[in-house]
Amino acid sequence: MNQRLFPIFLILASFSFAQDTDGPKRFTLDIDPFYGSILLHNPDITHLITEHPTGFIVGFNRKTFGGKEWQQLYNYPDIGYSFVYQNMNNSTLGENLGLYAHYNFYFFKRNLQLRIGQGIAYNTNPYDKNQNFRNNAYGSHLLSSTYLMLNYNKENIFKRLGFKAGISLLHYSNANFRAPNTSTNTLAFNAGLTYTLGDDGEVEYIPREKEKVTEPIRYNVAFRMGLNESDVIDLGQYGFFIFSGYADKRLGRKSAVQFGADIFFSNFLKELIRFQSTSFPEMEVAENTDYKRAGLFLGHELFINKMSVVTQLGYYIYYPFDFEGRMYNRIGLKRYFGRKVFGALTLKSHGAKAEALEFGVGIRL
Repeated sequence: MNQRLFPIFLILASFSFAQDTDGPKRFTLDIDPFYGSILLHNPDITHLITEHPTGFIVGFNRKTFGGKEWQQLYNYPDIGYSFVYQNMNNSTLGENLGLYAHYNFYFFKRNLQLRIGQGIAYNTNPYDKNQNFRNNAYGSHLLSSTYLMLNYNKENIFKRLGFKAGISLLHYSNANFRAPNTSTNTLAFNAGLTYTLGDDGEVEYIPREKEKVTEPIRYNVAFRMGLNESDVIDLGQYGFFIFSGYADKRLGRKSAVQFGADIFFSNFLKELIRFQSTSFPEMEVAENTDYKRAGLFLGHELFINKMSVVTQLGYYIYYPFDFEGRMYNRIGLKRYFGRKVFGALTLKSHGAKAEALEFGVGIRL
């Protein structure tokens, strides 16, 4: 097992659960067996879509009742951990076992539940050039994983037992940490039971006056780094470094918009340029082509107490080597430590094609 990816889950869990949960304590357990299909998001995995994956999702949830202002703002979500077992029912793909941190958000009188989970999964049969060369979806045992569940959810129907049913989307990828990395997405139908732990009496939600937030334009500096590999198998893993500067403007309690620039020092491109220039002369890539890139981006930040969700869309203005197109996007989590310092874990990609998982730190002035 490659242990270098394990900190991904630990950081994600700490980002998600650094929120205080003052107020009454109530917990629920749920289990949801599922049956689904692998979506054909890339023709390169056609040979891997042979059967319907099956599995189950187990969740442990703590409810919130307004002990913190952000809980009311997001309609009193649950905070929890979950475990997912998925049998791909394909010997080439093997099985996935994942641990996640998640939120449950509620709508329509709390009968509709949306769960967003992020964590790490272990695959039992990744790519091996001698033993399993057909598995071009997973290049490593450890995978970054995200799952979504949209359920009808009804608790305490009979003696603390409840029922839920809906659809799930499960994504597995190692974010180009190691090639190959075509990834898989599973759309599944799930149905299961919930059980309320502890007191099941009525609990009142705590109303709070909504905080009004107004700020001038703030300026941010961030440094990101990580390890990744090109799509050419065995070309090697290389470190990358990214320097970012941007301005943001709060639009209220929840949101801010961003505008800024990135400078990329992606060392895997050095080797890819050398490889293409010497092995594929018809591609007309000069060996001395610059591997650096620079881009401008627009972004949005969704604030949830000390944590926030970041989405950015960028365009390379300096682009000497053509790699996956001039547009790029970034999505991820930030965790503020005080008013100025933050940590970040983000995924940079070109459309649905992941390039790197970025570990970052920064200052907001």
